[in-house]
Amino acid sequence: MLRLPKKIRKLAEIVKESGGRAMLVGGCVRDELMGVEPKDRDLEIYGIQPEKLREILDKFGKVDAVGEAFTVYKIGQDLDVALPRRERKTGRGHKGFVVEGDPEMSFEEASRRRDFTINAILKDVLTGEVIDCYGGQKDIENKILRVVSRATFAEDSLRVLRAAQFAARFEFEIEEETKEICRSIDLTDLPKERIWGELEKLLLKSAKPSIGLQYFYDLRIAEQLFPELVALVGVPQEKEWHPEGNVDVHTLMVVDEARKLIDDLPYAKQVTVMLGALCHDLGKPATTAFFDGRWRSHAHDEAGVEPTLSFLDKLGIFTLDGYDVRGQIVQLVRYHLTPGMFYKSKPGDGAFRRLARKVEPDLLYRVAKADSLGRNPEWLSKEKWFKAEAQEWFIERIRELNVETEAPKSILMGRHLIELGLKPSPEFKRILETVYEKQLDGQISDLDEAIQEAKKMI
Repeated sequence: MLRLPKKIRKLAEIVKESGGRAMLVGGCVRDELMGVEPKDRDLEIYGIQPEKLREILDKFGKVDAVGEAFTVYKIGQDLDVALPRRERKTGRGHKGFVVEGDPEMSFEEASRRRDFTINAILKDVLTGEVIDCYGGQKDIENKILRVVSRATFAEDSLRVLRAAQFAARFEFEIEEETKEICRSIDLTDLPKERIWGELEKLLLKSAKPSIGLQYFYDLRIAEQLFPELVALVGVPQEKEWHPEGNVDVHTLMVVDEARKLIDDLPYAKQVTVMLGALCHDLGKPATTAFFDGRWRSHAHDEAGVEPTLSFLDKLGIFTLDGYDVRGQIVQLVRYHLTPGMFYKSKPGDGAFRRLARKVEPDLLYRVAKADSLGRNPEWLSKEKWFKAEAQEWFIERIRELNVETEAPKSILMGRHLIELGLKPSPEFKRILETVYEKQLDGQISDLDEAIQEAKKMI
């Protein structure tokens, strides 16, 4: 049994003294049964009227009340407290519900509103008794995702995306009837932020995001929300990299490889790499053709920019934590073949520095490496070049030049030209750019050299 915070046990004791019962519910119970320490917890309080519950909670310091139709009380950052409730669908969208709290509800009725059986398990805080009305423990043991109620599941369309997300995170299979229900649900009422919330968890909290992304196809999520992903299906690869030989299979393998490469990155850059990997071949449907005896996708990197922007629009992705996620993803798609091209052509240092002006090389390395490794293992065993040799060579050069995250700063600044008696003008800008280009090529390495070059031009 995992150790509970003292405030939860204390609250449960006061509830019991007042004639009620405090039950842990939802994800925290599921996680504990799976041997995972919950980050936060939800409590449902049975047998206590709303006014009395608020009176009890006020003893625990500041309490934040959330929700208009139904009150959830937040105690600190890791505990939500509420009465058991029933929900009735009244309109379109995730807000189209009438919610009614009822402290006298049975456990069975209160649990029926939950999405999946694994999330419909309750646990008494004080006794440790587990109440499992719908077989959630057995489904956890069998690694099965199953709806609680066919009648109520479809009322919240977000649950379809949650099915794919949970399947990926826990590596569960979705039960057949549950899949049928999911396929029948209209998802077009979902707002961008809710779609992104589930995709984010799928990509970042899963060891194998491909499991959930495959369900995006199987449950008609991609068909309804992401036609850019549907377009990948059946598009052949340039070589027989996979038994199926299709771009969608390769893309899922690339995303899994990318997931292995991001744990040392800050959140915004983790998102950037994962979405860059997911979108990297979106240009292939429009550019793939069979000629010279093989399938080729000429210029698919540049062709991928437009569908990538379309895909990101559906998520509302722009900046995260002040980082230009959207801009970097587009550049990762545009330049994801460049490490391999550089490996073949062995350009000078200036090419690497100029590339760093357009895209963050360290992130490009990760997406390109995932692209190389996301192929049929049988093919990898035969073709050494595809074992990411090119990408390892690329990142080594990038590190030698100290441009992993950005291009070198310009040595010559505007103030230096002003000190030389020059006034801001088109010529002023031309001198700065020309000197900077020489710096990128390694022809200028310090301020004295930069000023001398500027004097020549003046």
